[in-house]
Amino acid sequence: MLGAVIGLCVGLLGAGGSILAVPALVYGAGQPLESAIPVSLAVVALSSLAGLLPRERWTQARWHIAAVFGVVGVPGAFAGTALGELFPQRWLMLGFAALMAVVAVRMLRHGDEYSGTCMTPRGEVIWRICLPKSAAVGLAVGVLTGLFGVGGGFVVVPAMSLLMGLPTGQAVATSLVVVFLNSAGGLLAHARTAVEVDHPVVLAFGCAAVVVALAAGKLTARLPARAVRRGFAALVLVVAAGVAVGAVLFPLS
Repeated sequence: MLGAVIGLCVGLLGAGGSILAVPALVYGAGQPLESAIPVSLAVVALSSLAGLLPRERWTQARWHIAAVFGVVGVPGAFAGTALGELFPQRWLMLGFAALMAVVAVRMLRHGDEYSGTCMTPRGEVIWRICLPKSAAVGLAVGVLTGLFGVGGGFVVVPAMSLLMGLPTGQAVATSLVVVFLNSAGGLLAHARTAVEVDHPVVLAFGCAAVVVALAAGKLTARLPARAVRRGFAALVLVVAAGVAVGAVLFPLS
């Protein structure tokens, strides 16, 4: 069930699966945080790849823009992983809950359409303006990936709309590419810690997430974007509250 929710978020929004995966694995499946983060990254990488498979998504993705985010995001994931080793798990989970709340509020407050300054009327990217912004956001997303085990799509989608002026469909499709690259980079960064991973949990979550993400990717155009986004934001707020309470009352370390 939890894997299906993750796949649904990734397939519909190009974001959000990983921000639910870590607390689901920790408090729902009983995984320690050091195992939950790489498992989350593996599941989200697979589901984001599945979300790209529908032809509509594949053709909408702006691959050169995703490459910029990915190039700086992967080293950022290694930096975030090293940073995460400096903090107790309780504080990491509290920080994660705060991040979830910020994301949810942002999704509730912003409308569906954005205006960007990085696109010409013909849809071409003005790299002189956008490259520094894209690199900065990509690096920040990479650090979050390594620190919290999130793919960063919830940051990438609005950033591509605000900075690049991409239409919603292109922003979501491109976000899936970035999420896959960042999740793969974060997984490599965590591989050096040699944490024992519960492979049956990965398989169960991964299969459900991939199947649902693939189906959701084909349904996106038929659903009202605002309703989907608001529903997801409400779910994230509830989960954030639960994670914060769990971190205070039932600390992991």
